[in-house]
Parts: sequence; C-alpha cells; structure tokens
Amino acid sequence: MPMAHHDHAPAGLTRNQDLVYGALSRAQGPMSAYAILDELRDDGFRAPLQVYRALERLQALGLVHRLESLNAFVACCHPDCEEDGTVAFAICEQCGHVAEFTDAGLKKHLGAWASEHGFRPRKTAIEIRGTCAACS
Repeated sequence: MPMAHHDHAPAGLTRNQDLVYGALSRAQGPMSAYAILDELRDDGFRAPLQVYRALERLQALGLVHRLESLNAFVACCHPDCEEDGTVAFAICEQCGHVAEFTDAGLKKHLGAWASEHGFRPRKTAIEIRGTCAACS
C-alpha cells in the first residue's frame, strides 16, 4: 500500500520533478535516488543527475523529505510541515513503513533548548527507528 501523502504539489513543476514526485507518492516506502532512476527509465531518465536535480527542487518546495539514516526519500505527508519547521519520522526497520508526524510538545521542548543555548534552528527533522505496531 502506498504511503499516505497530501496532494500538495504546486502547479509549475517541471516534467522531471512531476515524475519524481509521482514515483515517491506511489511508493510503498522510502526510495533511494537510484531506485527512482530505475523506476523512471521508461520515462526517459538516463542519469542520476536528473533525479538528484528534481529531488533538490522538490525538497526546497517542501514536497519531499530526505531520510538521512536511510539515504532515501519520501513524499511529504504533512502539507504544513515546512511552516511548522519540525518534522519527525518513525521508521520501521522490519517492514520499512515510514510515518511522518509533528508534535507540539517536542517542538516546544526543542525550541526551549535552542533558546537556552542561543541556537537558531532553521529546520528540525527527527528520525526514530524501531518496530511498528504491525510488526511487533
């Protein structure tokens, strides 16, 4: 089953950006750039640079997130996460399911820490790895 996402892709994406976003939106889990490339070869993708350029722009638009611990990408499931500034991911190490969420308490705690230490966060992404309820 594809990951739930909100259809908040703006008009004006290039063909490559639209294809990459579509591939991630249909994906059953996170995808590496090379997995995206393989999926889109029939659509004319030939080089990793095509995928990376599209991913870079999609990330800048807040439509795609990079999961650092997996070196993979997911379509955004929370259309306001860019305004929120804090997003968290629960990643199941057994089935690969990724749940994206925000938490006001966590955001408040992190904001207090940053303020206390004179740190100016630009963006916060937290990855929690473990086992989901379905796999437990």
